[in-house]
Amino acid sequence: MVLLVLGVLIWSAAHLLPCTGASARARLIERLGEDPYKGLFALTILVSVVLMVFGWRSAVPSLVYVAPLWTIPAANVLMFVALLLFAASALPTNLKRILRHPQLTGVAVWAGAHLLSNGTNRSLVLFGGIGLWAVVAILAINRRDGAWQKPDPQPMSAELKPLVAAVVAFVVLFLVHPWIAGVSPMPR
Repeated sequence: MVLLVLGVLIWSAAHLLPCTGASARARLIERLGEDPYKGLFALTILVSVVLMVFGWRSAVPSLVYVAPLWTIPAANVLMFVALLLFAASALPTNLKRILRHPQLTGVAVWAGAHLLSNGTNRSLVLFGGIGLWAVVAILAINRRDGAWQKPDPQPMSAELKPLVAAVVAFVVLFLVHPWIAGVSPMPR
């Protein structure tokens, strides 16, 4: 469990540095240079992901709560919403007029979906930790950037690309989930 906690903490700290420690980030870039800083950032994220994977696999799961059966289809719906938000964050859509941070909101929804249907200690650490990071990042970025300037309205057709991307990603993840996570997202 130590590796899992360490991975979540490193992920969170690395991602929070740009939105909470702008001066520390600037000093690092000044000292290292832009490209070496980006390389160090990427390496730090890679290390955090490796720690989370190995930590997840090595942690002995113990049940903290039993998720009712209805939570699995509910989690699937939330996962589709999370993927839609994530896809919409990369494109000019009207969702960005509703949500200031669709990608981070998608991560928080992803985490919530997994917490809804997984009641183990390692699930609480991984999904709770990443979900908490996403919420803290949203608050920190809002504080750093000040008032929100909503983007210009987009035609309704702009919502089609993220919708298609979310459908494709959902189907692929639904099919490969048993192999990458060891658990089927199918209701039991």
